[in-house]
Formats: sequence, structure tokens, C-alpha cells
Amino acid sequence: MKGRIRYILIIGILYAFAFMPLRLLYMYSNGMYLLIYYLTSYRKKTVRENLSRSFPEKNRKELKRIEKKFYHHLCDCIVESIKLLHISDREIDRRVKVDNARLIERLAEDGRPIILYLGHYGNWEWVQAVTRHYKRPAINGEIYRPLHDETMDKVMQKIRSRFDTLLIRQKQAFRTLLKMRQEGKQYLIGFIADQRPNSKVLNHWTTFLHQDTAYSVGGEEIGRRIDAHFLYLEVTKEKRGQYLMSFKTIVPDCAEASYPYTLQFMKMLESTISKAPEYWLWSHKRWRIRRTAADVTSDKTEH
Repeated sequence: MKGRIRYILIIGILYAFAFMPLRLLYMYSNGMYLLIYYLTSYRKKTVRENLSRSFPEKNRKELKRIEKKFYHHLCDCIVESIKLLHISDREIDRRVKVDNARLIERLAEDGRPIILYLGHYGNWEWVQAVTRHYKRPAINGEIYRPLHDETMDKVMQKIRSRFDTLLIRQKQAFRTLLKMRQEGKQYLIGFIADQRPNSKVLNHWTTFLHQDTAYSVGGEEIGRRIDAHFLYLEVTKEKRGQYLMSFKTIVPDCAEASYPYTLQFMKMLESTISKAPEYWLWSHKRWRIRRTAADVTSDKTEH
């Protein structure tokens, strides 16, 4: 009962903000930036460590500039995500442009599922708007990790279902997608695949942004079982509240690797980040667990 009341209160407050125009919400974002960056220093140590290790060639002034831009962008993402609770189709179409949507239509002709890889880059919560730009497949979903706070998890599910996106819990992904495939359903499923894997399965490593990086292979393993196409969604932030999203075919350049599509995705994402690093989620503790001697001897290392 308490959880239900808390959910209603939070959703009510967020809806009150969502009814405001984005130009006003960006004013709140500016204030939020001052609070988060200067007063609370939210994960500033993590951000600085991630940036300095990822761009050893940049000097302190350059890294500081990226750092500040990142926090500005993070605050924009927060208000933009809230806006999903009340944004018209017309406005989201004006703010999210999609390039090469015909690729989705063409791939859908053979009836096979589509695995869409993306990262925490740009505004990943607005990515669901790409489904408005093609008619097939009719089923579109995403794999997500539930939040530890059950109430906030329900809030995020509400936000992420703005365009009737099918939300599938990570632990249920394999069983759910395999069953849908067996039932003859065609679908496009998004995998945000740049998070650190569960600490119990750090078996696959590569070099990403100049660092030893463990990566998750779940998306590719599922994709093999359901005979899926593999695509990458490249996101470009053109200006505040304006994104260009482009579908790109993943063509592995290392066919002998154990998970060539996943590795190629990481290379493509790395290239995207290098062009405008301030739009990636640097506050995530991506490299909290370092590679050990045991990993070196027991894992399937890729380069």
C-alpha cells in the first residue's frame, strides 16, 4: 500500500513537470546542473577517472570541458525523459530524426528478428521514438535491468512505454525471445550493451576506450539462437533537444572472434563516443572491477 501511494505521488509530480514545454524544462535543467555539479559533486570522482583513462592524450583543460558538458547533457536527459510522460507525436517526430529507417523495413521482409545494439549515448530513453519511422516489425521491445527500488522501477517502466515498447527483464530475455520466435512472431529488440556485465560472469574482455573492458555476450548468444539480424543505432546530438538516429548494419571485421558482432558494436560505439564524448554516460562505474590474473588465464580474450 505504501509503495502504491509513493508511486502515485512520484508519477503525479513528474506529470506536472511533463506538462511544461521543454524550453521551460531546460531552465530547470540549468539549475539542476549547478546543484549536481557544484554542490553535490555527483560521482565527479568516477567521471574524472573514466575520462582521464579513456583519453590519456587530452590535457586537464580539455577533460574539464568534456566533464562540464557531460553534466549539462545528463541534466538535459533527465528532463527529456520526464517529458516522455506528456509529449505529442508531432513534437517527438520534430526532435528525433531517423536516418535509414528503410533498412529496418528491408530486413523485416524475411521475417527474422532484429537485434539492435545501442549504448548509453545521447538520450537512450528517447530511442523508443524510432519505432514511429517504420511499420515492420510490428513488435518493438527492449531488454532492461530492473532498478533495486521497486517503486522507481515502475516509474521508469511507465516512462519507457510511451510508444508501446515491450519491456523484457534481462533475466527473462532468452526464454521470452526464444518463445516469441517459436511462435512465429517477428520483432526488433534493443540491447543497451555497454554496461558492465554481472561480476560473476566477467569472462570476456577487450580493449575499449584504452582500457581493459569486460563485455556482455548475452545479446549475441540470443541473436544466434533466434537467427537475428544485428544492427547498431548511432545517435548524434545535433543540438539541445534534437537528435539524429541512424541504423547501421554491423559487419564484423574479426570473423574468427568468439563474439564478432558484439566486438564490432563496441568499436562502432567507441567511434561515436570519440566524436563527441560529452554525450556518453561517464558517471557509470563501467570499470569498477579490474581485470585480474585469473581473468587472463581463464577468459576468452578478444582484441
